[in-house]
Amino acid sequence: MSRREQEHQQHVRVAVVGSGFGGLGAAVRLRREGITDFVVLERADSVGGTWRDNSYPGCACDVPSHLYSFSFAPNPDWPRTFSGQRHIRAYLEHVVDVFGLRPHLRLGHDVQKMTWDKDELRWTIETSEGDYTADVVVSATGPLSDPKIPEIPGLDSFPGEVFHTARWGDGRELRGKRVAMIGTGASAIQIVPRIQPEAARLTLFQRTPPWVLPKRDRRITEAERGLHRLLPFTASVRRGALWALRELQVSAFTKRPGRLGPVEAMARAHLAKSVKDPALRAALTPSYRIGCKRILLSSDYYPAVVRPNVEIVASGLAEVRGSTLIAADGTETEADVIIFGTGFRITDTPIAERVVGADGITLAESWKDGMRALRGATAAGFPNWMTIIGPNTALGNSSMILMIESQLNYLADYLRQLNTLGGRTALAARPAAVEAWNREVQQRMRRTVWNTGGCASWYLDASGRNTTTWPGTTAEFRRVTRRVDLAEYDVLRARATATATATAASVEETV
Repeated sequence: MSRREQEHQQHVRVAVVGSGFGGLGAAVRLRREGITDFVVLERADSVGGTWRDNSYPGCACDVPSHLYSFSFAPNPDWPRTFSGQRHIRAYLEHVVDVFGLRPHLRLGHDVQKMTWDKDELRWTIETSEGDYTADVVVSATGPLSDPKIPEIPGLDSFPGEVFHTARWGDGRELRGKRVAMIGTGASAIQIVPRIQPEAARLTLFQRTPPWVLPKRDRRITEAERGLHRLLPFTASVRRGALWALRELQVSAFTKRPGRLGPVEAMARAHLAKSVKDPALRAALTPSYRIGCKRILLSSDYYPAVVRPNVEIVASGLAEVRGSTLIAADGTETEADVIIFGTGFRITDTPIAERVVGADGITLAESWKDGMRALRGATAAGFPNWMTIIGPNTALGNSSMILMIESQLNYLADYLRQLNTLGGRTALAARPAAVEAWNREVQQRMRRTVWNTGGCASWYLDASGRNTTTWPGTTAEFRRVTRRVDLAEYDVLRARATATATATAASVEETV
């Protein structure tokens, strides 16, 4: 790169990629740490991350509202115990305004490549709207940002609409149409009850049935909201109770899966109460231990699937021939619309293909045998680069906001350490430290329900390793990410700085 090109790049102390909960949380933390020299690079035209992209009918969170929000930005006005997409997105816009983040936003900036300059000790960032350099990069693109649509033979020949749940958009008209829903995961069980009354025929292609518990959702009364506004500590108490209950559940998921038996009994009772047909009930009953896949919450999914215009195909979609959909078991179905609820690229995140580290290889190449990062944040060979919601930080029963805030603590201390070291400095995670951390996590993972429950889930990568979830409590994760241990890092200094230091030392000796 020429000097002229370098001069036309904007340099910042920190570049944050993504404007969902992770990216906006990082931006707030930077300002609270006194750092204002940063930008938030966002490929879309507004903030919100997954809560912007997912606008399908019925889209809502399966974590209680008062726990699915920042501790530093409580919202006393949540309308429901489990809030919908519209209100969560509005909450994030509110966070942007309250904490003065708009001057830092760079909307419509799709990050195309990030390259580590080992001479300058900084990142060069190429975006669709211009280039930047940054001392530190915080990757907060999130695991639910890039939809995954399986390669289905003949899909291109389908004459009707084909789209993923995360690309629903406006103006989708399903009334009177034959709709095929591919997948029966968290998005599908929210969508099905909403579109079932409109569709002429709704066919669900189900490879594996989910465990479903009733969703105890209700409107939060004005009296409750007024109390939280008048006495903010009451909202904190509410949040604390929700957190504590879920912390008590962790050992059943991570150490003693047998304790999930009563929860499975509740799910079976919910299914039996809602579905009277023995054959259909059998098709909707999972064969794996509850908790192995994410437990879903819905009180209207089962009532919807028993309606006369709904059919369950207990098999995945294998082929498309024109408007005819053929399942793996040979079942044929005619459809006018195909909706994919097939999840996201989680263990092979696309952003990793765009990050080029110190050795000239991409993060995707470094992670070809599985994602791994020190304390879920930093990767060997990628100095001054940190990810929010990184490897083995996801949860099976609680709020990801808790994990995000823990990682923000780690980010804050990381930046303090760089300031203390002074000069043009970088921290590079030592390979041995990354491997030791990953080895311990994988050792603990062996006992978890996610590894022993007898299912294939999005928690596992292509080789069957769980590189996604955290095998402990959120309190433990907060403890292990409270401070940066410099013994786990190599300290890098720019050549000019190192030369100047050596010269100064030589002069001092001479004198």
